[in-house]
Amino acid sequence: MTLTESPRVAPGRPRPVARPLPLRHPDASDREVMTRRGWWLVVLNWLIPGSAQVLAGNRKLGRFGLGATLAMWVLIALVVAGLLLARTFTLSVLLNSFVLVALAIVVVAYGVLWIILSLDALRLVRLVKTQAPGRFLIAALSIVLMVVSGSAAGFVAPRLIAAGGALNIFGGGGPIQPADGYYNVLLLGGDSSEGRDSMRFDSVSVVSVNADTGKVTIFGLPREMQNVPFEEGSPMHERYPDGFQGQSGECGWNGWLNHVRQAVEVCDANGNFSETGGTELYPDAAAQGSAPGIEATKDAAEGALGIDIEHYVLLDMHGFASLVDALGGVEIDVKERLPKGDGHPGPVEDWATGWIEPGLQTMDGDTAQWYARSRYTTTDWDRMRRQRELQAAIIDQFTPQNVLSNFEAVARAGEDLVKTDLPQSDLPGFFDLATKAKEQEMASIELTPDNGYGADGGAPDYAAVREAVSSALHPEGE
Repeated sequence: MTLTESPRVAPGRPRPVARPLPLRHPDASDREVMTRRGWWLVVLNWLIPGSAQVLAGNRKLGRFGLGATLAMWVLIALVVAGLLLARTFTLSVLLNSFVLVALAIVVVAYGVLWIILSLDALRLVRLVKTQAPGRFLIAALSIVLMVVSGSAAGFVAPRLIAAGGALNIFGGGGPIQPADGYYNVLLLGGDSSEGRDSMRFDSVSVVSVNADTGKVTIFGLPREMQNVPFEEGSPMHERYPDGFQGQSGECGWNGWLNHVRQAVEVCDANGNFSETGGTELYPDAAAQGSAPGIEATKDAAEGALGIDIEHYVLLDMHGFASLVDALGGVEIDVKERLPKGDGHPGPVEDWATGWIEPGLQTMDGDTAQWYARSRYTTTDWDRMRRQRELQAAIIDQFTPQNVLSNFEAVARAGEDLVKTDLPQSDLPGFFDLATKAKEQEMASIELTPDNGYGADGGAPDYAAVREAVSSALHPEGE
């Protein structure tokens, strides 16, 4: 007999009759069979959405569900394989607002399809034909699995959308190149709270990240640093060839580093209110996602430290509390009792709105903000130290578990809190560097009089500052 021939049947004997498939054509009168079939349909549908319909229901719907399931599995496999084998390229694709929103739409659509298939599978079970208590358990399991499926889509999709929105804070343009082996970024803490005529950069730091190892070194520049030099070629060098100086006038300023922005954007060279906002000095700043005051402060930091600084990150302290609250608070070991409040003439007890007590404590956003801003009972150098402690505490809170569980709140806070001209195309590389940086101790160098950099209220020896920066970034033997 060949493979194409039918089995021969002896004359007079009946042909064998094909047995009905129990999943598609069950014996509805056999409750035990129907109960067993019900368990199979519910579990198979959850493990392989669409399989229940192919086996026992609408095959067209089932094939559509299986196709969607296979596509999701392939997509997940490609992402996982990409992160393992080509992480930088994969992240460059994923860290895109349009891609993340598109993925969110796909997740929602698949989640809705999964729920529809689960409801249809429960219909195919025909609970009235099953045994008790099995019918109640099958119904309960089906509901639980539908909730799990819907919750998974509900968990992932909003976070993808939030991530897509958060990426909008980053600029365009091509990737940046390290300068002498380092990515140098100006980190500004601005205060735009009520009662101020403009935002002031009360915290100025430069974050230097080793392009190979990811090691982070932070240089803290006092806001009261005076006579800051500008490199030749800077628009500010032509105006201040001997360093940044104060200016009298109706909107004059002192010679502190944090008044550079006012001297550029708020006032003109004669100390009168500016009508141009500094655009004559930095005409391309806005087009590059920056501002004249930021670019001038960047030039000042370059002149003080002797390194090239390509980009900036601005943290608005007025919205700082929302980020701390989104992360669930930060843990700080408070060294001295500090008052909350903007400060007024007279004893501190008369104007303090509250107190931050000494000891280890978990701070909410409002308390953390006052911890960073309070200065009336301590020195400005103490405040710089506290700001650096707070930065380190926030970084410690950026664990994958914490960020994932509070992702939407963190993303919303980031959109309101952070401004930067860092290009979005550099995010994959910075992600790899951030992973390496978590494994190393962060170095912090405060260029304050307490640490030997200039007399209190005076200009430091900028040659000594540059030498200290060079030694920190390029120690002997490395």
